[in-house]
Amino acid sequence: MPSTVEQLSPSRVKITVEVPFAELKPNMDKAYRDLASQVQIPGFRKGKVPPRILDQRFGRGAILSEALNDAIPDLYNTAVTDNSLSPLAQPEVEVTKLEDGEVVEFTAEVDVRPDFDVPAFDTVEAQVDAIEITDEAVDERLESLRARFGSLDEVDRPVEDGDHLTIDLVARKDGEVLEDANVTDISYEVGTGRMVDGLDEAVLGLSAGDSKKFTSVLVGGPLKDEEAEIEVTVKKVQVQDLPAADDEFAQLASEFDTIAELREDLKRELIQTGRVEQANAARDAVLEAIIAQVDADVPEGVLNTEVEARKEQINNQLAQAGLTLERYLEESDEEEDDDEDAPKDVESFWADTEKRAADALKAQMILDKVADDREIGVEQDELTQFIVRRAQATGVTPDQEVQHMLEHNHVSEYMGEIRRSKVLDLMMSAAKVTDSNGEPVELANLQADGSIADPAQAAAEADAEVSEDEESAEVIEESAEEADAKA
Repeated sequence: MPSTVEQLSPSRVKITVEVPFAELKPNMDKAYRDLASQVQIPGFRKGKVPPRILDQRFGRGAILSEALNDAIPDLYNTAVTDNSLSPLAQPEVEVTKLEDGEVVEFTAEVDVRPDFDVPAFDTVEAQVDAIEITDEAVDERLESLRARFGSLDEVDRPVEDGDHLTIDLVARKDGEVLEDANVTDISYEVGTGRMVDGLDEAVLGLSAGDSKKFTSVLVGGPLKDEEAEIEVTVKKVQVQDLPAADDEFAQLASEFDTIAELREDLKRELIQTGRVEQANAARDAVLEAIIAQVDADVPEGVLNTEVEARKEQINNQLAQAGLTLERYLEESDEEEDDDEDAPKDVESFWADTEKRAADALKAQMILDKVADDREIGVEQDELTQFIVRRAQATGVTPDQEVQHMLEHNHVSEYMGEIRRSKVLDLMMSAAKVTDSNGEPVELANLQADGSIADPAQAAAEADAEVSEDEESAEVIEESAEEADAKA
């Protein structure tokens, strides 16, 4: 099957495919069979109508059209493979020649991955924030642990700062109760300021059974940001009784004998959490550094499609939350005053969305090119582990995840994600990553929980993980075979 490629731009090609009519015979036969099975013509059994009768009744053109619709996808994919192309979108197909019984020609214009160079991984440098664990951070973790072992004791006295209350709130506007702005039996810690403005001041000095009215601005619902009269009723006053942070508590709450040992363990946990966050930041930083060095643009059509999809998703989410983009940005600005890079208006927000989309698509192009150039494949156990992890993340069984993958034709998508992840791992292992203190960041033997394993231990744990996945692999393979059999 001859095919030619015309380069329309660095990232768009026109494929021309010429097909001898004889090669379409299987598709023509299938088109006749499918039509014969769907129609009832007097004098013929269903499914046994001869082709000439079908041509007379429905026209030869209808059969040709059905046969071409069936044949072109495979012919197009063959031409893509033969010409070593990497399409980034669906093609625009046009049948340009149709000589019945002789030849068929069609063209396909499609955006493809442009040619570009990727820098050597060992020349890439990136920096991430250093891990800094303060005594205050350890204190907060210890306080959270004490709260888990503490209790709330009811007291018969006026409300003080720090008390835990059970309250009712009723909102009124112009004397009318606002049904969507009332709550009952809600827990609230005085001094946190996490509800309506003025609540902390209103409850101080009240006792159980007391009520007080004050004016505030509603923070949610259809009348959000409107002023209303709020009536708070205190139903219960409690104080939190925390165990002392001593050796006795350490023995109660952990396997340690002393509070000093417990604090040291809490600090270790914080460090490990910091390492995981640092590693995620390092992956982003390395990829961003490589993106910045690659001279290639995402095809305009592909980018526009991705941006429109993101806009639609964002607008749908905002609509479900009852927000406009303007209001969302205002609230984000109030909560993230220290984030100078956050978009402040609608125009900058959409510009940021487009940049993020372009960077994501460019990263995908880079990772896919490296995977192709290095012929990086996906082993069965890698797909198995990927499916198991997805199943765990979504709360389903591996068998259910396999069924979802097959039913929605996600196999190539999953394989692509695995290949890109493997390429990024190669980049990470070769790049030079340091923290803001100039110290090298340990990534090679970082475990999922943030601990650092020695190379021998890491290899042993990897082997153990593969062994644990063998049973899941059997389930996955059996599920795939069952699905194929049903298909």
